[in-house]
Amino acid sequence: MSTEIKVPVLPESVSDATIAAWHKKAGDAVKRDENLVDLETDKVVLEVPSPVDGVLREIKFDTGATVTSQQVLGVVEAGAAAAPGKAAAKPDTAKPAAEAKPTDPEGPQVQPRKGATPPPQPAAGSPSAGDAAEQLPPGARFTAAKEGIDPAQVDGSGRKGAVTKEDLVAHMRSGGSAGGARPEQRVPMTRIRARIAERLMQSKNSIAMLTSFNEVNLREVMAMRKELGEAFEKANTIKLGFMSFFAKATANALQRHPMVNASVDGNDVIYHGYTDISIAVSTEKGLVTPVLRNVERMGFAEIEQQIASYAKAAREGGLKLEDLQGGTFTITNGGTFGSLMSTPIVNPPQSAILGMHAIKERPIVENGAVVAAPMMYIALSYDHRIIDGKDAVLFLVDIKNQLENPQRMLLGM
Repeated sequence: MSTEIKVPVLPESVSDATIAAWHKKAGDAVKRDENLVDLETDKVVLEVPSPVDGVLREIKFDTGATVTSQQVLGVVEAGAAAAPGKAAAKPDTAKPAAEAKPTDPEGPQVQPRKGATPPPQPAAGSPSAGDAAEQLPPGARFTAAKEGIDPAQVDGSGRKGAVTKEDLVAHMRSGGSAGGARPEQRVPMTRIRARIAERLMQSKNSIAMLTSFNEVNLREVMAMRKELGEAFEKANTIKLGFMSFFAKATANALQRHPMVNASVDGNDVIYHGYTDISIAVSTEKGLVTPVLRNVERMGFAEIEQQIASYAKAAREGGLKLEDLQGGTFTITNGGTFGSLMSTPIVNPPQSAILGMHAIKERPIVENGAVVAAPMMYIALSYDHRIIDGKDAVLFLVDIKNQLENPQRMLLGM
């Protein structure tokens, strides 16, 4: 019996999808729930599994094609067996020929630089690259072997035109490494990357954006994590991270400063009586922002578990469209990549975004004495059309006070 493979029902905000990759070819055996094809939308990559065991008999659209909701992608013949010759080929058990490794009799063995193109082979009758290398001084010979440079392609400035180490370094800096190759590659943006670019430009062009900064002493948060982290993990099977502290402090502050949790719709301002916080998660395909719903009602363990679940789904391409929709405020953490300070961009129709950064030991003054403390810069970018500077600063100070006094935060103070 033939079973059609269809594009899943897409939400109203997503008009179509692009076929990113087929994982099976026509004639291949497939199993039920095995992913057959990836569909890329403006927001997520959707997996389309096989509904039955059988054979993929027909593929109706190739990679790169644009498809719409419920369109037929292919046909699976239920219960059929793969045609002879479709079985996976056995790997060649013959041993490969030994790979030549450039060596320096007066120095260590070296490998060509990763990604370097092998130097071109000399024409018959011409001096070989090996001969040219043998004529190099030891330091230059080592550099040529390490970087994968053919010394015959380099103009020498030494005695009698000899190629020196400095000549090789200059050759590298001029873009002439690996026999003069200067490769380029042009690839189209993915739909997700293009959508991110569109949203960023929309934010830049439609919002009167301004950023305010503050700094937070995280000594008490770190002490609490050290004291209670092990017991927390045993009780909840999840580690106590920093994000739950920031998410909870943000939810509390948003309830006390509702303007920061509002959004603009034409000439109207919409005040949200709940805090749905988008958490920025980096993936190989770009940044996505799954939403934690009603953070004001969530405990630390629930926040950590939900974030971990979203991060895993994002890495494996398992995020659903509804996971990304909504959100009244965003938190992004550039500190995981080492960022010390940044000005994050607001995600419309939201009106503000909080940027976390790297924790660094810095000298501060406490009670007249200079001491070292684990400090983090925090940034709030906001839509100045509805959020005044005073509101933004008080919101940041609220978050700072909670994180520097986590007991107050736990009591909702």
